[in-house]
Amino acid sequence: MEGMWAIILAIPYTLLVTAGAFLVGFLLAIPLALARRSKVAPVRGVAGLLIDLARGIPPIVWLLFIFFGLPLLKIKMNALEAGILGLGVVSAGYLAEIFRGGLLAVPRGQFEACQALGLGGWTSFVEVISPQALRAMLPGLATYFIGLIKDSSIASVIGVTEMVYTATTYARNSADGIYTFFAAAAVYIVLSVPFGLMARGMEARMQVSSR
Repeated sequence: MEGMWAIILAIPYTLLVTAGAFLVGFLLAIPLALARRSKVAPVRGVAGLLIDLARGIPPIVWLLFIFFGLPLLKIKMNALEAGILGLGVVSAGYLAEIFRGGLLAVPRGQFEACQALGLGGWTSFVEVISPQALRAMLPGLATYFIGLIKDSSIASVIGVTEMVYTATTYARNSADGIYTFFAAAAVYIVLSVPFGLMARGMEARMQVSSR
Protein backbone atom coordinates (compact mmCIF):
# COMPACT_ATOMS: atom_id res chain seq x y z
CA MET A 1 0.00 0.00 0.00
CA GLU A 2 2.88 2.35 0.78
CA GLY A 3 4.36 1.75 -2.67
CA MET A 4 1.04 2.44 -4.35
CA TRP A 5 0.70 5.69 -2.47
CA ALA A 6 4.21 6.71 -3.54
CA ILE A 7 3.29 6.07 -7.17
CA ILE A 8 0.09 8.10 -6.86
CA LEU A 9 2.12 11.02 -5.50
CA ALA A 10 4.40 10.75 -8.55
CA ILE A 11 1.52 11.00 -11.06
CA PRO A 12 1.71 14.84 -11.26
CA TYR A 13 5.36 14.61 -12.33
CA THR A 14 4.48 12.06 -15.02
CA LEU A 15 1.68 14.27 -16.34
CA LEU A 16 3.87 17.38 -16.13
CA VAL A 17 6.65 15.78 -18.15
CA THR A 18 4.12 14.48 -20.69
CA ALA A 19 2.20 17.74 -21.10
CA GLY A 20 5.35 19.87 -21.06
CA ALA A 21 7.12 17.75 -23.67
CA PHE A 22 4.02 17.67 -25.87
CA LEU A 23 3.67 21.46 -25.68
CA VAL A 24 7.36 22.04 -26.49
CA GLY A 25 7.14 19.57 -29.36
CA PHE A 26 3.91 21.13 -30.61
CA LEU A 27 5.40 24.63 -30.72
CA LEU A 28 8.59 23.46 -32.43
CA ALA A 29 6.73 21.21 -34.88
CA ILE A 30 4.62 23.98 -36.42
CA PRO A 31 7.51 25.88 -38.08
CA LEU A 32 9.20 22.58 -38.97
CA ALA A 33 6.08 21.29 -40.71
CA LEU A 34 5.61 24.56 -42.59
CA ALA A 35 9.28 24.59 -43.57
CA ARG A 36 8.92 21.05 -44.95
CA ARG A 37 6.29 22.45 -47.34
CA SER A 38 8.40 25.43 -48.36
CA LYS A 39 9.00 26.09 -52.03
CA VAL A 40 12.65 26.81 -51.23
CA ALA A 41 14.64 23.57 -51.48
CA PRO A 42 17.33 24.45 -48.86
CA VAL A 43 14.61 25.29 -46.33
CA ARG A 44 12.92 21.94 -46.96
CA GLY A 45 16.26 20.18 -46.67
CA VAL A 46 17.21 21.78 -43.35
CA ALA A 47 13.75 21.09 -41.90
CA GLY A 48 13.93 17.47 -43.04
CA LEU A 49 17.39 17.08 -41.49
CA LEU A 50 16.22 18.51 -38.15
CA ILE A 51 13.19 16.20 -38.14
CA ASP A 52 15.36 13.18 -38.91
CA LEU A 53 17.77 14.09 -36.12
CA ALA A 54 14.94 14.55 -33.62
CA ARG A 55 13.43 11.18 -34.51
CA GLY A 56 16.61 9.24 -35.29
CA ILE A 57 18.48 9.85 -32.03
CA PRO A 58 17.08 7.74 -29.14
CA PRO A 59 15.17 9.78 -26.52
CA ILE A 60 17.50 8.63 -23.75
CA VAL A 61 20.46 10.09 -25.66
CA TRP A 62 18.70 13.44 -25.99
CA LEU A 63 17.98 13.45 -22.26
CA LEU A 64 21.55 12.61 -21.31
CA PHE A 65 22.97 15.12 -23.78
CA ILE A 66 20.77 17.95 -22.50
CA PHE A 67 21.13 17.12 -18.81
CA PHE A 68 24.88 16.46 -18.79
CA GLY A 69 26.03 18.20 -21.97
CA LEU A 70 24.40 21.62 -21.81
CA PRO A 71 26.08 22.48 -18.46
CA LEU A 72 29.39 22.36 -20.37
CA LEU A 73 27.99 25.32 -22.36
CA LYS A 74 27.04 27.08 -19.11
CA ILE A 75 23.37 26.20 -19.64
CA LYS A 76 22.12 24.56 -16.47
CA MET A 77 18.81 22.75 -16.13
CA ASN A 78 17.33 20.64 -13.39
CA ALA A 79 16.19 17.09 -14.13
CA LEU A 80 12.57 18.05 -14.74
CA GLU A 81 13.44 20.83 -17.18
CA ALA A 82 15.90 18.63 -19.04
CA GLY A 83 13.35 15.81 -19.23
CA ILE A 84 10.70 18.09 -20.69
CA LEU A 85 13.08 19.66 -23.20
CA GLY A 86 14.63 16.36 -24.25
CA LEU A 87 11.32 14.62 -24.85
CA GLY A 88 10.02 17.85 -26.39
CA VAL A 89 12.74 17.77 -29.04
CA VAL A 90 11.85 14.18 -29.89
CA SER A 91 8.15 15.09 -29.95
CA ALA A 92 8.84 17.94 -32.37
CA GLY A 93 10.17 15.48 -34.95
CA TYR A 94 7.16 13.18 -34.77
CA LEU A 95 4.56 15.93 -34.46
CA ALA A 96 6.04 17.79 -37.44
CA GLU A 97 5.39 14.75 -39.62
CA ILE A 98 1.88 14.39 -38.20
CA PHE A 99 1.24 18.06 -39.01
CA ARG A 100 2.67 17.65 -42.51
CA GLY A 101 0.45 14.64 -43.09
CA GLY A 102 -2.58 16.62 -41.92
CA LEU A 103 -1.75 19.48 -44.30
CA LEU A 104 -1.30 17.04 -47.18
CA ALA A 105 -4.77 15.64 -46.42
CA VAL A 106 -6.36 19.03 -47.14
CA PRO A 107 -7.49 19.11 -50.80
CA ARG A 108 -5.31 21.36 -52.93
CA GLY A 109 -8.47 23.14 -54.08
CA GLN A 110 -8.84 24.61 -50.60
CA PHE A 111 -5.48 26.38 -50.91
CA GLU A 112 -6.40 27.61 -54.38
CA ALA A 113 -9.77 28.86 -53.13
CA CYS A 114 -8.05 30.88 -50.39
CA GLN A 115 -5.81 32.51 -52.99
CA ALA A 116 -8.77 33.21 -55.29
CA LEU A 117 -10.64 34.91 -52.44
CA GLY A 118 -7.62 37.03 -51.63
CA LEU A 119 -7.27 35.71 -48.10
CA GLY A 120 -3.97 36.40 -46.37
CA GLY A 121 -1.63 33.54 -45.54
CA TRP A 122 -2.33 33.68 -41.80
CA THR A 123 -6.11 33.97 -42.26
CA SER A 124 -6.12 31.09 -44.72
CA PHE A 125 -4.06 28.91 -42.39
CA VAL A 126 -6.05 29.62 -39.21
CA GLU A 127 -9.61 29.78 -40.52
CA VAL A 128 -9.61 27.44 -43.52
CA ILE A 129 -6.67 25.04 -43.62
CA SER A 130 -6.03 24.29 -39.95
CA PRO A 131 -9.57 23.08 -39.06
CA GLN A 132 -9.52 20.62 -41.95
CA ALA A 133 -5.98 19.48 -41.22
CA LEU A 134 -6.79 19.00 -37.53
CA ARG A 135 -9.48 16.50 -38.42
CA ALA A 136 -6.88 14.37 -40.18
CA MET A 137 -4.24 14.91 -37.49
CA LEU A 138 -6.34 14.18 -34.42
CA PRO A 139 -5.93 10.37 -34.40
CA GLY A 140 -2.17 10.71 -34.79
CA LEU A 141 -1.91 13.40 -32.14
CA ALA A 142 -3.94 11.35 -29.66
CA THR A 143 -1.91 8.22 -30.33
CA TYR A 144 1.35 10.08 -29.89
CA PHE A 145 0.21 11.76 -26.67
CA ILE A 146 -0.76 8.39 -25.18
CA GLY A 147 2.62 6.99 -26.20
CA LEU A 148 4.31 10.01 -24.65
CA ILE A 149 2.68 9.21 -21.30
CA LYS A 150 4.56 5.93 -21.35
CA ASP A 151 7.75 7.43 -22.79
CA SER A 152 7.84 9.91 -19.91
CA SER A 153 9.25 7.01 -17.88
CA ILE A 154 12.55 7.49 -19.75
CA ALA A 155 13.02 10.72 -17.79
CA SER A 156 13.70 8.54 -14.74
CA VAL A 157 17.26 7.96 -16.01
CA ILE A 158 18.18 11.58 -15.18
CA GLY A 159 16.37 11.57 -11.84
CA VAL A 160 12.91 12.92 -12.62
CA THR A 161 10.72 11.57 -9.84
CA GLU A 162 7.93 10.26 -12.07
CA MET A 163 6.24 6.90 -11.55
CA VAL A 164 8.97 4.54 -12.81
CA TYR A 165 11.65 6.35 -10.82
CA THR A 166 9.46 6.15 -7.72
CA ALA A 167 8.64 2.47 -8.31
CA THR A 168 12.33 1.64 -8.81
CA THR A 169 13.36 3.50 -5.67
CA TYR A 170 10.69 1.77 -3.61
CA ALA A 171 11.51 -1.66 -5.09
CA ARG A 172 15.14 -1.36 -4.02
CA ASN A 173 14.08 -0.91 -0.42
CA SER A 174 11.19 -3.35 -0.21
CA ALA A 175 10.80 -7.12 -0.32
CA ASP A 176 7.60 -6.85 -2.36
CA GLY A 177 8.98 -4.30 -4.82
CA ILE A 178 7.79 -6.22 -7.89
CA TYR A 179 4.19 -5.42 -7.00
CA THR A 180 5.03 -1.73 -7.17
CA PHE A 181 5.84 -2.11 -10.86
CA PHE A 182 2.51 -3.86 -11.44
CA ALA A 183 0.84 -0.95 -9.68
CA ALA A 184 2.72 1.51 -11.88
CA ALA A 185 1.61 -0.39 -15.00
CA ALA A 186 -2.00 -0.23 -13.82
CA VAL A 187 -1.75 3.52 -13.28
CA TYR A 188 -0.32 4.01 -16.80
CA ILE A 189 -3.35 2.18 -18.18
CA VAL A 190 -5.73 4.25 -16.07
CA LEU A 191 -4.09 7.43 -17.35
CA SER A 192 -3.98 6.38 -21.00
CA VAL A 193 -7.47 4.98 -21.53
CA PRO A 194 -9.41 8.20 -20.74
CA PHE A 195 -7.25 10.18 -23.18
CA GLY A 196 -7.94 7.59 -25.86
CA LEU A 197 -11.69 7.72 -25.26
CA MET A 198 -11.62 11.51 -25.21
CA ALA A 199 -9.80 11.62 -28.55
CA ARG A 200 -12.27 9.21 -30.14
CA GLY A 201 -15.16 11.32 -28.90
CA MET A 202 -13.61 14.50 -30.32
CA GLU A 203 -12.94 12.78 -33.63
CA ALA A 204 -16.53 11.53 -33.83
CA ARG A 205 -17.92 15.01 -33.11
CA MET A 206 -15.65 16.58 -35.73
CA GLN A 207 -16.77 14.04 -38.33
CA VAL A 208 -20.42 14.74 -37.56
CA SER A 209 -19.93 18.51 -37.73
CA SER A 210 -18.18 18.23 -41.11
CA ARG A 211 -21.14 16.53 -42.79
